[in-house]
Formats: sequence, structure tokens, C-alpha cells
Amino acid sequence: MPQRPLRTAITLVTAAAASLALSAVPAPASDGPADPKEIRDLTTAYMASVKYLDEKAALADGYVPHQCSTDPAGHGSMGYHYFNESRYGSLDPAKPAALLFEDGKDGKRKLAGVEWIVLDSDQNMKTTKDRPSMFGGQKFEGPMPGHYPGMPIHYDLHVWLWKHNPSGLFNRWNPRVKCPAAPARPSSSGKTPSNSSGKTPSGSSGTTHPSSSGTAHSAH
Repeated sequence: MPQRPLRTAITLVTAAAASLALSAVPAPASDGPADPKEIRDLTTAYMASVKYLDEKAALADGYVPHQCSTDPAGHGSMGYHYFNESRYGSLDPAKPAALLFEDGKDGKRKLAGVEWIVLDSDQNMKTTKDRPSMFGGQKFEGPMPGHYPGMPIHYDLHVWLWKHNPSGLFNRWNPRVKCPAAPARPSSSGKTPSNSSGKTPSGSSGTTHPSSSGTAHSAH
């Protein structure tokens, strides 16, 4: 299904909600929902994540910021992951396990996408029998190592509901998302934290957010 039907569905839901705030938000881009249920699930995810346009709401709901993640191969970035470990394993479109933020021109974090995370049952990256799927059969990527100390081997699925991804709605890297070019500051342990690509993350800001390990990382 082309992009227009999903936009139309979102517009109808937004109109039904009679929300001026939502009506001003651009509808998410899609690379082809296959059936009505997929549209409904994407619409549910879109509506459920509206509150996280305000970063403070994400923090209040237990989403913990981590460093900005960029593909070393040059395919784009994921932005800043905000992980909520209590939602690992969720296949509920209304309950993503992670939020993807980017730095806005006004100095505030902007929501770009959402992500679902399911832990690998046998913690063996060579087996894939438990690979989950959502949104009309869209398969999760992985299994893969954790993106921060203590995070188990897992599967994940990125959905770029709030920032158009020319590489595809479900592609993990978005070439339109950028990480800061400034060098990262070391953590309080004296070690420079890594991003989810396994490389040294870039970027810093004047606002310090704690990571889930308790170490403060400089982030905006």
C-alpha cells in the first residue's frame, strides 16, 4: 500500500481525536503497509508515542537516554536511544521498548522513531527460531549483542514514525538523522562509552542524562 493511505488513516484518527496539537504534526511515512491490521497497529504506535514529542514525558515514563548511535559504514544514524527495560519483550504497538531522539535546531531533543526489543530466549546469536515480528509480519532484526553494558542478546525493530526515512520505514539506519560531531566526553569511570554500533559515540551537550548503568553520559 502506498504512503497516502497511511497518511489518510492517521489524519482520520487525528481528526477524530479533535487535537489541534496532533493535527499540526506531520503524518509518518510508510514504505508499504500490507493490510488494514498493519495500518491500525502503526496508527496505534503513532498515537501512543505522541506524548513523547516532549522529552520530559519520556523520562517520566522510565525511558533512559544513551549515546547517539551512527552507522560506521555511513548508512545513517539511529539517534539517541532512550531505553525502557520494563518494556523489553513487548509486542504491543502502544508500548515500545525504546524511543529514538535527535537534536533539534532549537536545542531540544526531537522524537524521530520508536523501537521494540525482544530478548533472545537462548542468548545464542547463531539461532533464530524465536525471531518475532510485528506490523503485518515485519520481522525483527537480530539476534544481536546488547547496546550497553548488561543488555542481553536481543532482537529489535525500528519504526520511523516521526522522521521520514528514505531507506524505509523499518530500516534501522536513517540517513536523515545525524549525531553531533563534537567528541564524546569520558564517563565517570574514565572510559569513553560506546554507541550501539560498537564505535566511540560522538556528540555532547550541556544536559547530562544518566544511563541505565548509573553512569552519567553527556547528552542533550
